[in-house]
Amino acid sequence: MPEAEDYAERVLARVRAIPKGYVRTYGDIDPRAPRAVGRVLATVHAAVPWHRVVRADGSAPKGERQLELLRREGVPIAGGRVDMKRARVVVGRGL
Repeated sequence: MPEAEDYAERVLARVRAIPKGYVRTYGDIDPRAPRAVGRVLATVHAAVPWHRVVRADGSAPKGERQLELLRREGVPIAGGRVDMKRARVVVGRGL
């Protein structure tokens, strides 16, 4: 498997591992390359809970659409942002 595909699979595995009702940041997935995580999520058409990945400040890159999906899962949201103290799950940093 080429290196780029291997990287994408590792990113997707970490996103799939985010429990319902929680979020992680792009930097939680890969602290060395958070933008690469976004690129993987934007270009892969696999079924992954992409909406559980937010910016470090709790804002949702996909706006209200993403926030609504998170609300349905019980993610605490205040002022249009995810309450990161309550919703962020951090396990094993980086790829």
